[in-house]
Amino acid sequence: MPYLYILECADGSYYTGSTWNLEKRLWEHQNGLGANYTVKHGPVKLVYCEETERVEDAYRREKQIQGWSRKKKQALIAGETNALHRLAECKNESHCANLAAVSGAVSLDSIPFDSAQGTESRETEQNETGSKNTKSKKSTKSKKAE
Repeated sequence: MPYLYILECADGSYYTGSTWNLEKRLWEHQNGLGANYTVKHGPVKLVYCEETERVEDAYRREKQIQGWSRKKKQALIAGETNALHRLAECKNESHCANLAAVSGAVSLDSIPFDSAQGTESRETEQNETGSKNTKSKKSTKSKKAE
């Protein structure tokens, strides 16, 4: 069965992943063979997991949780469902607009399972010809003209 899991790293940060074989994947993370993030922030311990029916469900859940705040992840790990609902509310107009813009943007057909891909934020903008360009948010910041 596929799994969604959350690891706590030695520095207190969380790593969220998904896999077919949880025991094997945890061993890989603990022995420096997992994702680059856990290699740099290890050792790790398993703090949460969910078993899913389909690999697509585990991957979707992984991506959903990766977008959550630290507080929301802690509420999930602690089983505090009331806190999850409270922490899920949009805090401001900009945050809500960003959530709407990125929902449903990932095609599961093109992404291999058990991958260690980054989750850098991306935004799409129209250029003069009408085609779309995707750039990382870091690269779209401009310097003030002096």
